Amino acid sequence: MKRRDFIKTVAVGVGGLSVLGARGQDAAAATKPLRVALIGCGGYGNFAHIPAILGHGTTVKSGDDTHTHVPATGGERLVAVVDPDSRQIAKAMKRVNEVSPGTDTAAIRKFADYRKLFDEMGKELDAVIIATPIHHHALPALMAMRRGIHVYLEKPLTHTIAEARLLTEEARRCGVATQMGNWGQSTEGPRLLCEYLQAGAVGAVREVHCWSDRVDGLPPNTPRPPALPVPKELDWDLWLGPASRRDFHSGLLDFYWNAWRDFGNATIGNMGCHIINHAYFALKLAKPASVELEEVYGGSDESWPIRNRIRWDFPARGELPPLKLYWYDGIAPGAPYNEKTVGGGGHRRMTRETAYAPPIRTELEKKYGREFTGEGSLIIGDKGVFTMGRHGDGFRMVPEEAHRAFPKPPRTLPRIQGTHQEDFFRACRGGAPACSNFNHAGPLAELVLLGNIAVRAGVGKRVEWNSAGMRCTNLPELNRYLETSYREGWGLS
Repeated sequence: MKRRDFIKTVAVGVGGLSVLGARGQDAAAATKPLRVALIGCGGYGNFAHIPAILGHGTTVKSGDDTHTHVPATGGERLVAVVDPDSRQIAKAMKRVNEVSPGTDTAAIRKFADYRKLFDEMGKELDAVIIATPIHHHALPALMAMRRGIHVYLEKPLTHTIAEARLLTEEARRCGVATQMGNWGQSTEGPRLLCEYLQAGAVGAVREVHCWSDRVDGLPPNTPRPPALPVPKELDWDLWLGPASRRDFHSGLLDFYWNAWRDFGNATIGNMGCHIINHAYFALKLAKPASVELEEVYGGSDESWPIRNRIRWDFPARGELPPLKLYWYDGIAPGAPYNEKTVGGGGHRRMTRETAYAPPIRTELEKKYGREFTGEGSLIIGDKGVFTMGRHGDGFRMVPEEAHRAFPKPPRTLPRIQGTHQEDFFRACRGGAPACSNFNHAGPLAELVLLGNIAVRAGVGKRVEWNSAGMRCTNLPELNRYLETSYREGWGLS
């Protein structure tokens, strides 16, 4: 591929022509704080998005890297919050006071149901940030876009492939600014990868290995926990939303919902949009020919496994050769699964010794005398190897001598100034499309979620994929999993 064609291809994901939102922006509006609603007040919504909206800094240490998610900025207006659990709303107001003392929290509207938010405040909102459980991603995003409201949506964008396809198409139709929360796409790493690959640093890439040490699944045949009384602060029916009716149990709160098929997308849904993103961006991996589950452990008809090895096969893409992408997650074969090896809280993580990682990582660590990250990717070329962490951090070519000897290529791609949220807010004001807008994020989410279709198929069943038709061509019984059956009153239209 010629350099100009390569740059044109990848630049779609980091900018392009400026597109005004459906409501447009005049000069005065571009300087005013955006009116933002936060939908989903727990977890990342509370921790990172509240300070992002208000423009206050938050430094985070995560695993083997320390970074600032949200440096101090001018700030936007948090005008409403939504959560079916009043305890989460209370925590959100406490968080507001922590990061912005003196804020009048009484003036921030509180809702248990985002449908009421849009009914009552749809004309008063410029943007929403959605940080709900995944089964609630598509509906509020669609409601917002159709009202001309800009949308920041946490990864993996949606619960199903059909939802991802719909949101991508609707974002184009409605002309709003969008961003998926794979914030590593805002960092230097993915752009360096593109530039070094185009310069021929490692030759042709035919193999990529991605892995995560997270465990967002359950041991074999784990039954539903016994039903518990619903806490008085929680509207359980609203929490379920479009999902099928079931009894409350505490294991569904604090991110453990991600292990259950009705609500989440397991480790690959949680981390795949981070870790796979870099190869997807640089190597044009939007349309695999097939996907296959090579190894699995755990899970049930209702829950996701605690170990996966998945392989996607990609045909030649222009001058890029055919490629195999491998994904590994969870617990290593033979490793114990207990409170000592699996961390608690929202991120259940194996230790380095007990996490399932590609054998080639160990081989290269021994060969080059260096330790790779606990989560990350290896891009294998016929002349060398690139390694990067989960968010594009630690980008290097190995061996180290080869990296130092190779001339740093010229910058051919624009860089993102500030954070993922700032990139989104600029797009809301009529700037260039955000770096992980739905044109970028939709096909990425489809690729990641196709991995869970392979899990549903079972080990050794190659799933042939027609991206244009959005169909599993050789195993049509799997096509029912591409869409969601919504509970009455909650469907998409």
